[in-house]
Amino acid sequence: MNAILLQMDLATHILIVDDDAGIRSLISSFLDKHGYRTDTAADPHEMREMLERRRYDLIVLDVMMPREDGLTALRQLQRDDAPPVIMLSAVGSDVDRIVGLEMGAEDYLAKPCNPRELLARIRTVLRRRESKSAAHEAPVAEPNELPEGFSHFAGWALDIIGRTLLDPQQAMVPLSDSEFRLMRAFVEHPRRVLSRDQLLDYATGQESEHYDRAIDVQVSRLRRKLAGHEGGAELIRTVRNEGYMFVPVVTKR
Repeated sequence: MNAILLQMDLATHILIVDDDAGIRSLISSFLDKHGYRTDTAADPHEMREMLERRRYDLIVLDVMMPREDGLTALRQLQRDDAPPVIMLSAVGSDVDRIVGLEMGAEDYLAKPCNPRELLARIRTVLRRRESKSAAHEAPVAEPNELPEGFSHFAGWALDIIGRTLLDPQQAMVPLSDSEFRLMRAFVEHPRRVLSRDQLLDYATGQESEHYDRAIDVQVSRLRRKLAGHEGGAELIRTVRNEGYMFVPVVTKR
């Protein structure tokens, strides 16, 4: 009995927030069968009460809810220790999806969705979060010690395999999965004008849906992240009517 309780405590804990009781029950039951612990909340207010009582590894958050919508609730979740969020919405337009991602959601899925697709998205987001946590725990190189196996540019260093970005002070710069893929695309194609379509292909793959606006949003978010570190604001240049260029020379060691 104790072993079963311990296993339950160690299971990934997911909070499902939706005003539709049927959807909450369906998602909860499906995830429970696949080894996850789940709790449900009928609205953002109940979600915040539950977040005060316990820690969750991920939140599945509906967008269209009465009184307070999911995007407003997502905005209030933006803190360093907040769990990753997957948005669900009956409104699956490009604009709504982009807004959700720009506000910090890890993924966005249109309703009605196949529970198996939601499960796959959850597993991807959790793997991404685990990789990010492992990168934070990795030892940082000494200030005068340039790491080998990195791509170097303007004092910065990017490890493609280890998914690690170091600024000129050798401090680790945390990147989301989409930010890392975009950074990798720039570093692998330096000093070239890359169109939005090229960046979409390089950063997200040929099978992805193509949204020009999505790339602009991702570049803007990456720029803001880099601008908080020495020399980061000048790395990516906008080329009017063409796309973007990664300005510095890149060397590999």
